[in-house]
Amino acid sequence: MPIHVTTDGDSVTLSLEERFNFEIHREFRDTYVKFPSSSLFIIDMSRVEYLDSSALGMMLLLREHAGGDKSRINIVRCKPMVERIFKVANFDRLFNVS
Repeated sequence: MPIHVTTDGDSVTLSLEERFNFEIHREFRDTYVKFPSSSLFIIDMSRVEYLDSSALGMMLLLREHAGGDKSRINIVRCKPMVERIFKVANFDRLFNVS
């Protein structure tokens, strides 16, 4: 299973596996829609080695679900290459990326 979920109060942590791409689109969406939009979503990228443009699109859909500009989404534990992709795409302006 490419997504592992843990919850703690109002926070939801989604831990992703090596490849964050279109192959997990449905599972990613089906996972986060189970939680209220007011949740703090923490996306653990510590294992992600590869992501593509569909992953960026999935993150935008999560942001929309979580309230757009009012969303609380932290992208954490990024490897340098993954963090660089988020910064080049200006996602560090839409999400907390670390």
